[in-house]
Amino acid sequence: MSDPGKKPDLHEATGKPSPWVARFVSLIPEGETLDLACGGGRHSRLLAASGHSVLAVDRKVEMLALTAGDGIRTLEVDLETGDLAQSWPFAANRFAGIVVTNYLHRPLWQSMIASLQDGGVLIYETFAQGNGQFGKPSNPDFLLANGELLDVTRQYGLRVVAYEDGYVAEPRPAMLQRICAVKPGSAAKAQDFALI
Repeated sequence: MSDPGKKPDLHEATGKPSPWVARFVSLIPEGETLDLACGGGRHSRLLAASGHSVLAVDRKVEMLALTAGDGIRTLEVDLETGDLAQSWPFAANRFAGIVVTNYLHRPLWQSMIASLQDGGVLIYETFAQGNGQFGKPSNPDFLLANGELLDVTRQYGLRVVAYEDGYVAEPRPAMLQRICAVKPGSAAKAQDFALI
């Protein structure tokens, strides 16, 4: 989530949504969508503008204040402290979609994916190994290993719609991995796997 010692970055609040997230928002079925580690809310606003009911979660009240708006509920929670079973406050099968960008805390994966409904869509984009050459994050604990997002989504039974792993120049040079995946189940339809 956002760094607790850092002042809110207006770019996080006014910046454009990730093209990756924007590309796949239309696949998220009707229902509540979680914007995890929402920062200033650029994706929360995109989701709300697309007709989704949004729960925006971050550990910084200042960032949540920038996120608030029509169709967006905010929740301050630090998911990295305490007992993980008590820290993950969301029920299984709750969300029609989950969006995560620029955030990595591996112990959340199982609970996060469990909270995705059958037919629900996970859109995830964050930094990968090799990013240190461009700046932060450079700590391997905060960088995905080669193919890691792909492995994790498959491990938890999600069907991959699209996946990328490599260099991007915009909005700043970085090594990224990103995935869009659907949780199969009785609610999933062939259209959930439509190629864009």
